[in-house]
Amino acid sequence: MKQLEVQIMGQSYLLTCPEGGDSHLLEAVKQVDMAMCKIRAAGKVKARERIAVLAALNLAFDLADKDTSPAQVPPKMSVPDVQCLPQPDCEPLLTSLLERLDVALSEDGRLL
Repeated sequence: MKQLEVQIMGQSYLLTCPEGGDSHLLEAVKQVDMAMCKIRAAGKVKARERIAVLAALNLAFDLADKDTSPAQVPPKMSVPDVQCLPQPDCEPLLTSLLERLDVALSEDGRLL
């Protein structure tokens, strides 16, 4: 596993990724940074963790909304549960995602 230091919303994070996964990770960092900066710029949310949760939900919804076929999904990524985000019975999925975000954000700047 390789480690990369990246910046998201002006804060440094040390992330790990599989060998050869640099470009995918850097693209994901770019998308997350843009999503978080856009939410912060709107000025309605100030707390970093709330911004992160909103950005994650927006990105997950966008992913689900693209009508992704299995051939377009990278091999280590799984999206079947994300397809149900707009439905009311997905509260357990959202709770699970929020818990995973809380754990990731609490681990000394390490997201992965």
